[in-house]
Amino acid sequence: MTNGTATVDLDVALEKHRTELTGYCYRMLGSSFEAEDAVQDTLVRAWRSYDKFEGRSSLRSWLYRIATNVCLDMLSAGSKRARPMDLSESTPLARAALAPRPDSTWLEPMPDARVLPTPEDPAEAAVAKESVRLAFMAALQQLPPKQRAVLILREVLAWKASEVAELLGTTVASVNSALQRARATLAERDDKAAGAAVSDPLDEEQQKLLERYVKAFEGYDMTALTALLHEDAVMTMPPFDLWLTGHDDITGFMTTLGAACAGSRLLPVQVNGLPGFAQYKPDPEAGGFVPWAVQVLEISDGRLTGFHFFLDTKRWFPLFGLPLHLEPETDEIEEGV
Repeated sequence: MTNGTATVDLDVALEKHRTELTGYCYRMLGSSFEAEDAVQDTLVRAWRSYDKFEGRSSLRSWLYRIATNVCLDMLSAGSKRARPMDLSESTPLARAALAPRPDSTWLEPMPDARVLPTPEDPAEAAVAKESVRLAFMAALQQLPPKQRAVLILREVLAWKASEVAELLGTTVASVNSALQRARATLAERDDKAAGAAVSDPLDEEQQKLLERYVKAFEGYDMTALTALLHEDAVMTMPPFDLWLTGHDDITGFMTTLGAACAGSRLLPVQVNGLPGFAQYKPDPEAGGFVPWAVQVLEISDGRLTGFHFFLDTKRWFPLFGLPLHLEPETDEIEEGV
């Protein structure tokens, strides 16, 4: 690049791909922050080496090639991010204990706006949302990195086998074989959350379910909450490895170890293609409300089948553009992203 105009034009061209590249890297890595780091690395590499870009493929394909290499390098250590139910058995309430694991253990939540472009085709939008839901993301993390890339490129992004082969520097036969193995692995998973079915946008029944959930949770009405939960509902709380099954243990936990959440306020967020809420609990020292969790809800057949509390609020609330304190009189705050 020899002039400022060309540099600005390239910056604009690269930036147009940030959201979809972040979605790709997030699916590959399972981490919100690692995905954003990977995309930044990708765009810097592309900017520095643009003079060598010969245009034999599209700019988009070239960026995906760079992003794939960045992700594969980051995954070379073999770590697999997971949910609590991927690592241990459900714990009965009587033996519930809050034992944290390192941040690098966990599949992380992500605001929809950072990973989901706005396609014109509603069917494409639905596939994109389904492909960042927690159950599917957790399944992806079980695949070897190259199989993961093949599955995402072929099944989620609808690339042709020949395009994926060119990107990975391999053959169409190898791509098809990797896709077949990846599909087989996903088919073998007995995933309790895989049946979560959320309309886009939410249908009237689902919207009413969420309204009832907000009323029950903010009122800390365990009878009303029990009526909304599937009998096999799952509750998780990363970074703790504890997870609970069934409405009795879930509501029992909320009135014992989780009793400090009484009186919380919920603000809606769009997270992982699912409805969610930013939870603020009362601040007994300063007054008002302080961040406690980003909640991600799974719905099926008119009931809540899973709700997942991501508790590292110093990381999650800024990511979602959420305030770090609510005043008592605050009635309405717009979601940040």
